[in-house]
Amino acid sequence: MRIALAQILAGTDPTANLELVDDHTRHAAAAGARLVLFPEATMCRFGVPLAPIAEPFDGPWAERVRAIADRHGVVVVAGMFVPAGTHEGRPRVTNTLIATGGGVDARYDKIHLYDAFGFTESKTVAPGREPVVITVDGVTVGLSLCYDVRFPELYVELARRGAELITVHASWGAGPGKLDQWTLLARARAIDTSAFVAAVDQAYPGDEIAATGPTGVGGSLVASPYGEVLASAGNDPQLLVVDVDVAAAAKARDTVAVMHNRVGDFGGKAESRT
Repeated sequence: MRIALAQILAGTDPTANLELVDDHTRHAAAAGARLVLFPEATMCRFGVPLAPIAEPFDGPWAERVRAIADRHGVVVVAGMFVPAGTHEGRPRVTNTLIATGGGVDARYDKIHLYDAFGFTESKTVAPGREPVVITVDGVTVGLSLCYDVRFPELYVELARRGAELITVHASWGAGPGKLDQWTLLARARAIDTSAFVAAVDQAYPGDEIAATGPTGVGGSLVASPYGEVLASAGNDPQLLVVDVDVAAAAKARDTVAVMHNRVGDFGGKAESRT
């Protein structure tokens, strides 16, 4: 399957960001891609209040993404924000992926919230609860968002549900060693699951905007089930178009056998979150 990773530089205007989605989807479809991946926060970059930006999952912004996917005949996955009521007097949103086109209409809400590196995403974002897989041209694809990539158990569960390709959509925070962590974690999740991992990040917006929040470092990549980097981007906006041989994931799963030989989770249930 041919996939495309659109490493864009989203701004604070959701309408202008839709133009980026349309333009990159058009180029990806012309190159033969069947699945086009956009970063977390494609709707609006981080660093500004999200509640005024958020729209329902069937609202105008999401409907425009659906129309773009249908017009170009591909599946598009992109990050958006959906209203989620209030918590402790504060409005909250969900950090959401819309996956649409080709008979797909799915939603994934980010499970692991970024309460780390000095940020507290849970103050303004409600957590998701359920892993999500979609089917694109007969290929099972698992969906994940940014900080999720630090939690291998989610990726193992997606693989248990049949995912041969797992996507990571990020707006990764800048800082010492952060780009190396991003690429290493994506490769590690591929090895953990014997699946391809396609990790798409926001491009680096420059030091001034990067200081306002986790706004991307670039470094989008596709890793093989053995952790090899098949294609990667620098830190500027770029469209990566990559062929993935999904049969290789099945072969790796039989050869390395970590999914077959896994014993228990040794864990207990995680503490519930509000």
